[in-house]
Amino acid sequence: MSDQNADATAEFTITRIFDAPRDLVWQAWTDPDEAARWWHPEGVSSPREHVTIDPRVGGTYRYLMINDENGAEFPTGGTYLEVDEPKKLVFTWGNPGDSVDTAPRITVTLADRGDKTEMTFHLVGIPGFKGDGNVYDGWESAFDVLDKVYRGE
Repeated sequence: MSDQNADATAEFTITRIFDAPRDLVWQAWTDPDEAARWWHPEGVSSPREHVTIDPRVGGTYRYLMINDENGAEFPTGGTYLEVDEPKKLVFTWGNPGDSVDTAPRITVTLADRGDKTEMTFHLVGIPGFKGDGNVYDGWESAFDVLDKVYRGE
């Protein structure tokens, strides 16, 4: 998790197709049992006892990522700004307690694609690009973890 305030000019988008219906992908984002399985890049864990989610406008979420190799901890959290089940979530993303006004903002949109779901993830406030070794790559790795969940790995 970044320790910086959001930069409104910095943003990136990741689009993925998941082999799961939209309601299951929605659950992955809004159910703490499901989120604990993938809200982290590979090599990191998010223990279920450290994941709380209140997916309503004004509700908050928190989770703790722990580096599997060295035990480094990364507390993360935010506030839900828009909830349109099962299509769209908008929320802040940062350190727990960050101001809604200065925290980076994530928009997740989910579209039915037959028995699959197209997810568009858009983050405003932190720069990112494939191969950055930072936030973009971390989220892309987390989506790889989610894809493995759907494949039963």
